[in-house]
Amino acid sequence: MYIPPNYNKKNFFSDVFIGIIIALVSIPISMGYSLVAGLPAVYGLYGSLLPIALFGLLSSSPRFVFGVDAAPAALACGIIVSFEIQKESVQAIQILPLITLLVSLWLFVFYIFRADRLLKFISQSVMGGFITGIGTTIICMQVPKLFGGSAGTGEFIELVVHIAKEANTVFNVPSLVLGLSTIIIILLCKHFIPKLPSQPLLMFMGAALTYFFNIDKYGIQTLPSVQRGLPPFAFPNIALQAGFLKELVLPCASIAVVILAETLLASSNLALKNKETLNTRREILSYAVGNLAASLSGCCPVNGSVSRSSIANQFGVKSQVMSLVAALTMGLILLFGTGFIQYLPIPVLTGIVISALIGTLEFSLAHKLRKLDKAEFIIFFAAFFAVLLLGTIYGVIVGVLLSAVTFILRQSRPVTDFLGVVQGQKGYYSLTRTGTAAVPIKNTIIYRFSAPLFYANIIQFCNDVEKALQSDTKIFVIDASGINSIDATACERLVMLYKSFKEKGIKLYIAGHVSALNDQMRAFGAELLIQEHVVRPRIAYALDAAGLPHPYPADESKKVKDAPFSAQMEEFEWAYGSEAPHILENMAQKAMEQISTQGLSFTEDALHNLVKEQTKDFWNEAVEDEFLDLLDMKIHELRVQSVAKDFKANVNIENIINHRHLLLEEAMLDKNEDIIKKVIQHRLRRDELLKKHHYKAWQLLQLEHERYFEIIAMENPQLAKRLAEIISDNELDKGASKNFSF
Repeated sequence: MYIPPNYNKKNFFSDVFIGIIIALVSIPISMGYSLVAGLPAVYGLYGSLLPIALFGLLSSSPRFVFGVDAAPAALACGIIVSFEIQKESVQAIQILPLITLLVSLWLFVFYIFRADRLLKFISQSVMGGFITGIGTTIICMQVPKLFGGSAGTGEFIELVVHIAKEANTVFNVPSLVLGLSTIIIILLCKHFIPKLPSQPLLMFMGAALTYFFNIDKYGIQTLPSVQRGLPPFAFPNIALQAGFLKELVLPCASIAVVILAETLLASSNLALKNKETLNTRREILSYAVGNLAASLSGCCPVNGSVSRSSIANQFGVKSQVMSLVAALTMGLILLFGTGFIQYLPIPVLTGIVISALIGTLEFSLAHKLRKLDKAEFIIFFAAFFAVLLLGTIYGVIVGVLLSAVTFILRQSRPVTDFLGVVQGQKGYYSLTRTGTAAVPIKNTIIYRFSAPLFYANIIQFCNDVEKALQSDTKIFVIDASGINSIDATACERLVMLYKSFKEKGIKLYIAGHVSALNDQMRAFGAELLIQEHVVRPRIAYALDAAGLPHPYPADESKKVKDAPFSAQMEEFEWAYGSEAPHILENMAQKAMEQISTQGLSFTEDALHNLVKEQTKDFWNEAVEDEFLDLLDMKIHELRVQSVAKDFKANVNIENIINHRHLLLEEAMLDKNEDIIKKVIQHRLRRDELLKKHHYKAWQLLQLEHERYFEIIAMENPQLAKRLAEIISDNELDKGASKNFSF
């Protein structure tokens, strides 16, 4: 049994309490699904005894719950119906343990052949859609029990038809009110009082209503009475059912696949949310042993329970002590407490199950994917509807196939980029990022391709390269740092490309890739590229081999006009792209809110620390100077709006900002005068925007700039003179500000 590090007495007693809750909640769930499978209700309790205890001892998950559940029960029922065996008959009681035994054997086969390795091909979107589909299906199964009907089986359309038929035949309003009230109370408690054990409390209250007020006389159904005693443990009688054995093998394999997929995906999803690591192979072994124990108990196949796991997780379970206590509690109930079961109202118990299932739905993930990745969003709902409409197995198959197709499509149209250099900075920077300060190297193209190079994307690769060529191109460098493999088709086309470039007098280089790529090129007939030194370990080596001196000659004619960031801010822009100005603006807004609460007590050190806290690892003098400009604007906007009423506090903050500006610009002047030039150019553009959108605030800011220049003139005349020259040299045309926003 897995016990997490730092497990203590407090965790132990909490897990004991949660185990008791799980046992109580398992009563209606396991009894209901036992009836679905075609067994008497008591066999559901038998399946919540030994199987859950053995699972708890073997599982590497500290919080997942095992037991009688919907999908395997429904599939097992389908098998006995296909053999025309009557539900709850003697023959059903004899054949279902044999089905469970065969399922267990299949799971042992999956364990031996490491079927858990298939999990790595299932993406988060597939997993989320799968879990949501299962949760929605089980909710639909349970809905008729809220108003006095029977649980449904099958897929979504069958379940909807069943709900409509049951509602038309049996519709008990008091039952529905009791069930819906249970769901609402649990969801409210979960939101406002999460530590309150609302499920068992409502269960006991429901039993009390039946016992003291006879609510069953209003048509509200209760659980059937259960005979006392532990299960008669016995090995399934194979000889008695030998005639069915051959026909059972493949259907039992499908049940085993469902158990494997559903339980492994659900437990992996729960582990991921709680930052835990599962031993997936060990999990399959625990499923196999759990089902073997279920067959000895006379029960139908057992599975991981999404609903009960959600309840346990809600209460903060820490270990499988929970499962052992749940099994022990169920044993005590079977021995001494079966009389209590007949008083439990079915709508209350159904409400408990549905409220737990609502917590497992992953529609919030779908909402997030819709904003971030449309392909993954589509995969989520493809898996969701496949499970809902076709069943568990098809849901997994559809999800995995879509993930594979998406992977191939992405690799065939990977992220590409063209690189240049930033004056005064090491390395190579994107030329396509909005507002970048990078410029191309003269007569040189650096093309980055970020995917394995193979038959599906080599045509796009060659087309990109050919289109990028210009009349003055003399050197073409392929940044292959993102290419980790290559196939024969790609190798053949690369050789053709190299020969074509050679005829045109263009030097072609492939640089920055892992050395194993060279081995693949040799193996696939592209040894010419190695022999003629086309491949280079670094871009710098390729440029050096082409005869380019360092620092590289920049092609200033192709520089992005009015780039909103200076070279010093290139890293910040690299991280946030076109959103960088807005991100910086939001940071300044948050900082302004903090500053406004401190007023006169605010200091320059506090300002510096605040800026570093907001900008984190992106901090440098230029970033802070930009940040202070934004703060200055915020102050004057607030003053115009009559929000910043404390005149003395405003003056104090402005004095601090001005002095900080002075220190930063002195530091930048010492390092590189061009940095100051770029910072001032950007400040002037921002002032133009302020003038356009907030004229009164701009007027106040101009007065503050004048005061700042007076301070500089007194404290650093050299800096004042240089700033005056830059400003006079950079008269801003009105269209220059169109690339900037607040």
